[in-house]
Amino acid sequence: MISDDQLYSLALFLGSAAMLLIVLYHFLEVNATDDEDSKLNAELKSEKSGIGAVKPQTTGAQ
Repeated sequence: MISDDQLYSLALFLGSAAMLLIVLYHFLEVNATDDEDSKLNAELKSEKSGIGAVKPQTTGAQ
């Protein structure tokens, strides 16, 4: 059977590992770039990105 000290050490280790993984996940998620958004932006910059495609109007409002 597992002793109280071993259980405490295991819980402390697993809790710390979980927190580190959560921080790592959030760091990677915040700094990630979406492939679909960059493809869409590249298509919008092209004047001939498809049949019947209309280039969006840019407004000079500041």
